[in-house]
Amino acid sequence: VPAGADMYLLIRVLHDWNDEDCLRILRACRAAMGPDAVLLLGEQILQPDPARGRATGYLIDMQMMAMFGHARERSEAEFHGLFALSGFELRRVVPTASPVSIIEALPVHATG
Repeated sequence: VPAGADMYLLIRVLHDWNDEDCLRILRACRAAMGPDAVLLLGEQILQPDPARGRATGYLIDMQMMAMFGHARERSEAEFHGLFALSGFELRRVVPTASPVSIIEALPVHATG
């Protein structure tokens, strides 16, 4: 991952990977980022309650698991967890007209 960019953009990348691989990807981005950089993800967000979410999101989730093993769609809480373990904090989720939302994360700064 190139160092020193203002923004790192991953569109429909993390849903292809299990949590361990997602953490590896996110940690590589975090290591390359400066303190004022931002990470933007374009991913589908699953609602915690399938009755309230888009049915297609859950169908894609099942398809990802069937095709790639541990690949899957994630909820906002699951993204929070991945970010917490990889040096980010989730700033906001911006819904779009498509099934993909923009997830903005900022690097967590170490305090001494």
